[in-house]
Amino acid sequence: MVDLELDQGLAVITIDRPQARNAIAPATMDQLDKALDAAADALALVVRGAGDRAFVSGGDLKELAAIRTEDEATAMALRMRGICDRLAHFPGPVIAALNGHALGGGAEFAMAADIRVAADDIRIGFTQVNLAIMPAWGGAGRLAELIGRGRALML
Repeated sequence: MVDLELDQGLAVITIDRPQARNAIAPATMDQLDKALDAAADALALVVRGAGDRAFVSGGDLKELAAIRTEDEATAMALRMRGICDRLAHFPGPVIAALNGHALGGGAEFAMAADIRVAADDIRIGFTQVNLAIMPAWGGAGRLAELIGRGRALML
């Protein structure tokens, strides 16, 4: 589900759920935490999604459907925000290799990287707002820091 490659100071984390467009499920979060722990001494980090359809498509909607309470939703959002914060505060440069679409939480995950490198034909966006879901992983704030609040609001 999450693969880690370590080679001469470079860590590459691959979210490997192409059948689910690399959506983030609770088990994915567990594995991301473990991969980040194992990569802690790396000089640089690349995060990417398996396949060519999606970098990360956000939270796994099938898993989100199982959330029944506000407390459960808050806990899940805070957990993933914490993972994004770990990326944002990684001691070396973090590169998001956007080989496919980065939608919803995938866009938020990409915003946590220092550098985003994208294929020409991908889409990036906070599409969760179309489902009345607030971007809760910190991506909206990071986007405003990157391009300015006014430009972020226009998007």
